[in-house]
Amino acid sequence: MKTTYSVWRLIGRKALKPAAALLALAVGVGTAAIAVAQITPITPGAGPADFKPLFAKQQDLADGKRLAETTCSGCHGQNGISTTEGVPHIAGQRSVYLYAEMKAYQSGMRRQTIMGNVVKYLNDAALADVAAYYATLDPPPPDTSAASLKPDPVEAGKAAAKACGGCHGETGVSKIAGIPSLVGLYPKYLVSAMQAYKSGRRKHNVMKAMVANVSDEAFRNIALFYALQKPERAQTPSPGDQSAGKAAAAACAGCHGDTGVSGSPVNPSLAGQDAQYLAVALADYKNGNRTDDTMKGMVSGLDDTARKNLAAFFASQQPAAPKVRKPLTAAEWSQRCDRCHGLKGNSVDPHIPALASQRPEYIVKALQEYRSRTRHNNEMAAMADALSASDIDNLAAYYSRQKARPALYIVVPAAQPGK
Repeated sequence: MKTTYSVWRLIGRKALKPAAALLALAVGVGTAAIAVAQITPITPGAGPADFKPLFAKQQDLADGKRLAETTCSGCHGQNGISTTEGVPHIAGQRSVYLYAEMKAYQSGMRRQTIMGNVVKYLNDAALADVAAYYATLDPPPPDTSAASLKPDPVEAGKAAAKACGGCHGETGVSKIAGIPSLVGLYPKYLVSAMQAYKSGRRKHNVMKAMVANVSDEAFRNIALFYALQKPERAQTPSPGDQSAGKAAAAACAGCHGDTGVSGSPVNPSLAGQDAQYLAVALADYKNGNRTDDTMKGMVSGLDDTARKNLAAFFASQQPAAPKVRKPLTAAEWSQRCDRCHGLKGNSVDPHIPALASQRPEYIVKALQEYRSRTRHNNEMAAMADALSASDIDNLAAYYSRQKARPALYIVVPAAQPGK
């Protein structure tokens, strides 16, 4: 009579109740949380194909070792610990995951010439044996040489913006006539404005000197910081006829919004902006100190009085925050990843890879491939789409520094009905 098994997933050290199960213990993780997956009946030798490595016997492991030493060690290292950039560690990796990935290379779902050629002629038993063998090896140590995590972009922007506060206000709300407020602007616009001062496309000696040595990444962080600040009107006078300015502002609505609140990331909001700055900017577009063909045509008929009236109207309007979300920190992203990949990247699901102590550049490469859809997984593609380049670098650095824990899977016979 065949023995039937049920597969459960357990995180922790104690079963919920005596029953048939595949028990996964991430040794040393130290969590008492329990998560039970859907029960799947398995008959050894005739169950779901992807669980084959979990039923490997001693002879299977010996066969897997011989195959690993002759076929895999050249790239992945003698003990599954890679010394080659871009090639992942596979020692201590979850066997069902390894087996599934080799099958993906074999079928062409994952396209990589070297791996495809290596597994092309291996049968299922050989793939299961080598996956089971590598899962038994001690995992790699944490990578203490991995690059440090990049600082939170908002905090980095806040620190960099201190140099701007003397003129533009601590939170980007101007108190000096002629100096623009920086709140209420989309980051894309503000970055382009700072880059224009740096390149000389916008003429301003003080601003050119201030941004001369500022990197594009710092520009992005500064712009993000200001975009997330509470928008307020500039605390400066606004001489001019607001009513007359309102009538003239109708021509500006298409790009800057009816009340000066832009809905486009490339066009600045004008609501609540310092009036004197706006009037001077309009004059600069007219005389060529600022170059923009559209703006030059729009302001060509405005005299000094009309510019002041238009500026007074927009200065009186209530600014609004741009539609920008605060990005997640590296710690917040890792918490999301841990939901599937386990605490600190130590997966207890045999289908899902452990990330702890993995080579950082390999993690970066994998996430980029999910994002470009050259590697196929809908859930991972959706996650990768939301990550910035900085997020990816931070996650790779974080997980490469975590201690990898081996996982032990124990198949327990199911209780017989009525017993």
